[in-house]
Amino acid sequence: MKRCMMGLATCCVLMATPALAESNFLQTIKKHHLLTSTQPGKGDQNPYALIIAPVTAGSVQKNDVLADNFNNNANLQGTGSTIIDYRPSTGQMSLFAAIPPNLPGCPGGIGLSTAMTMLKSGWIIVGSAPSTDGTTKTLGPGCLIILDSSGKVAGTITGPNINDPWGNMAVIDNGSTATLFVSNAGFGIAAPGQPVQHRATVLRISLDIAPGKPPAVTSQTVIADGLGAQADASVFLIGPTGLTLASDGTLYVSDAINNRIIAIPHAATQTASSNDAAVVTKDGLLNRPLAMDMAPDGHLLVVNGLNGQVVEVDPTTGKQEGAMWIDADEAQTPPGSGDLFGITMMPDGKGFYYVEDDVNALVEAQ
Repeated sequence: MKRCMMGLATCCVLMATPALAESNFLQTIKKHHLLTSTQPGKGDQNPYALIIAPVTAGSVQKNDVLADNFNNNANLQGTGSTIIDYRPSTGQMSLFAAIPPNLPGCPGGIGLSTAMTMLKSGWIIVGSAPSTDGTTKTLGPGCLIILDSSGKVAGTITGPNINDPWGNMAVIDNGSTATLFVSNAGFGIAAPGQPVQHRATVLRISLDIAPGKPPAVTSQTVIADGLGAQADASVFLIGPTGLTLASDGTLYVSDAINNRIIAIPHAATQTASSNDAAVVTKDGLLNRPLAMDMAPDGHLLVVNGLNGQVVEVDPTTGKQEGAMWIDADEAQTPPGSGDLFGITMMPDGKGFYYVEDDVNALVEAQ
């Protein structure tokens, strides 16, 4: 795909790789629109998490797009503290939250990661994988931060199972109760240059949500461990990133270090760490798979960290159905390397939103 030099509201044709068959979801995507900058007035950079608001509450309207920032205005990784709110109905972007960088109850500071969700009750929960100097030399264990629907901090979740909440959350939300699935990639991580640490986990957190009160943790269960994570000088931290829950209860996880997607069966009910996580697909079109979501046809859409492609995978067969260039910025090698992170389906299922870190922008593809 030829790289499009885009201003806001400019659209470009998306071109598929020859491997993409006409029957696949990505084949329905014809163009994309750069919607807004993800940089608030504070100047934070490097958008990571991307979620759709399921309800109207506080300052958020249903179907708003929330994105957080991992870097501060000096572009130091692990120091971003802002969440922006893009409203598709008006095309306007606003600052939803600016979390204090030295928040009490969040060890190591604030560096907002891909772990973020909004519950039907209006509460927002976002992960922090913090640094004080932009490198993992000063990596703190971080926390999960609970925000009300106006962006005010209402509490934190910490403990021995929480160590740099990293991957985009999968959620079962019943209103008065909820279950979160989040990866933790910080165990054993130190300065760049160390070997891969096989200590990353997938944690299930059960919440009780009483009217007018912040979510309270009722149980925590590690349902997968021994996953790979590693400090990296250029991208800070590489670890399990994409988490997507299927209707049959299978949790799919993108294992970036091992360049694969794995499946954890019965994720909501198993009582111990899984030893039977199956490999769904590996290598091929995958090139450090990061954030992931599920298309209406049940196929997985996963963005690559080492090029500007999104890859479509049939999780039933493990077949990689094809890939599409959505960021072909030739300033990186390969094109788009390091530019993609968050992805989430649009509410109507006809397209998806994603962020381009190289230009700090939110884009829609449909």
